[in-house]
Amino acid sequence: MVEIPEEQQAQALRRVAEAAARRAEAQARVDEITEELRQAAVTAAAVGASRSRIRALAKVNVNRLYAWWTEAGLEVRPKKAPGGS
Repeated sequence: MVEIPEEQQAQALRRVAEAAARRAEAQARVDEITEELRQAAVTAAAVGASRSRIRALAKVNVNRLYAWWTEAGLEVRPKKAPGGS
């Protein structure tokens, strides 16, 4: 049996829709976990944990961590000027 182009197109579009749905579910889970990580990183910093240790364990961009801490009202040291020590 030979598939007609419309059937092939319909099958291909179903695969697109299925993959998109799986991706949306995965992204929602990533968003949940990221929020959990944000809360944990903020709490750890607030109770005095080493920020370098938090950065190492969190495995996220340092700018993201600093943004989370700033949004939470935690003090963040200013960035060094380029070439500064």
